[in-house]
Amino acid sequence: MSEPRESDFAYQAVYRYLTQLISEPGNQGAIRLPSLRQLAERLNVSISTIQYAYALLEKEGRVYSVAKSGYFAQPTSSVMPPGRGDDLLETVYVNARCTGMQVLSADEPASIQPLDRPLLMLERELLRQYPRHLQTPAQPCGELELRTLLAARYTSSAAHCWHAEDVYIGADLRGVLEILIAVLELRHATVVIESPCDWMILRLFQSAEVQVIELPLQPDGAFDPQKLQRLLENERVRLILLSSRLNMPHGSCIPPANREAIAHLLLSHGTWLLENDCHGDLLDDAIGEPLRELVDPDRLLVFSMFEKIIGVEAPYGFVLSRQWRADLQRHFLLRSFRLSPIRQKAIARLYASGRVDQHLPMLKHLLRERRTQWIDLIRERLGDILHVIEPEGGATIWLHSARPVVMDAVFQRLLKQHVLIAPGELFSLRGLHAQHMRLSAIGGTEHELLRLVGLLGDALRLAPRTDARKHSACTQ
Repeated sequence: MSEPRESDFAYQAVYRYLTQLISEPGNQGAIRLPSLRQLAERLNVSISTIQYAYALLEKEGRVYSVAKSGYFAQPTSSVMPPGRGDDLLETVYVNARCTGMQVLSADEPASIQPLDRPLLMLERELLRQYPRHLQTPAQPCGELELRTLLAARYTSSAAHCWHAEDVYIGADLRGVLEILIAVLELRHATVVIESPCDWMILRLFQSAEVQVIELPLQPDGAFDPQKLQRLLENERVRLILLSSRLNMPHGSCIPPANREAIAHLLLSHGTWLLENDCHGDLLDDAIGEPLRELVDPDRLLVFSMFEKIIGVEAPYGFVLSRQWRADLQRHFLLRSFRLSPIRQKAIARLYASGRVDQHLPMLKHLLRERRTQWIDLIRERLGDILHVIEPEGGATIWLHSARPVVMDAVFQRLLKQHVLIAPGELFSLRGLHAQHMRLSAIGGTEHELLRLVGLLGDALRLAPRTDARKHSACTQ
């Protein structure tokens, strides 16, 4: 310790020592910290100095005391320092994996109540029924049993019907979308995308040099049909990417009349629709038909994933398409996805048994409860500085700052306090949504939510204001 024994700043050195002790590599689970007397002797300072340093850490929520047992802490990895790189998405990804980080940037609805246990039980039963020597070789486009089930699940009429050979299953959604970009020859092509849009999709299109035109959602979840019509008339639009029912991260549902107007425009211009159905089952109240039921099925592709409903044990992505059968089969064969046939059979039987359909209402109820808890608290404590876009489903909340602030300052301040949010700019390629953020509403104790809302409010109130003209251009 370089400070004098009873210096007014001795507690700062003790604070730094404890912070490093908590974050040492290899620490797992709760860390028992040295007692007041042990630390005073080790660092050659008074017990009162040690008490003050512990009190600071306890106030920050990094240390807690247990009667007659002493002080404890959870290990916390250091966050990526600001300035280490200018890629905001990389910063979010890296820090989401830091121990001790309160991750509010994720969209993981199934984590609240996953179906991993029944899925793995089914898999074990199937392994007994299908020993390795009886298992069929892995099929490049996915296990036939699962493809057949998905085709039947998406069939709604004789006109809007699918068959197993129209379904293609990949190791994850990213890999499936990469194949679609290649098969549809989207490099340098013009694609219209709803905005805000999932950052993974945006980055994929950006890396493939797709010319992206963002179509902003209105506050009620509708699109401006006149703006879309002008785009279709004046641009060489290869396809348009829209959500099936639930627009995420916005959390809104396209009003039925607006959905029909969009479908009419796509039909009259012969425009291809790439429908995102990843969150379609998470809409609280499904009103009207999904968009895919209103367009030409021969100019339609639908993609989705299992993970949002089942959980991380079902990471596969899939796409449905009536066209490009030979090209899709060839690309899936070349990609050589190594998918477990037994795991795919287990997913198929999880759906076929009705377990998923029984699970969905319970999952949506839990998600709505958690969102309501968050929203009520935000409106009560931060209603003057933060506006909530009322979500109609899903596991996240889309928020808008009531005054123009530098959202990066909000992000960095919270990051230093081990709280990770998803700034709105992640969901646009052209700087839209700079005054927005997405928060995960998976939940927590009332005390924890109060603490997080308090930190969020402090970060917004202390953030510098941004240019008002820039704010007006980004409040889509």
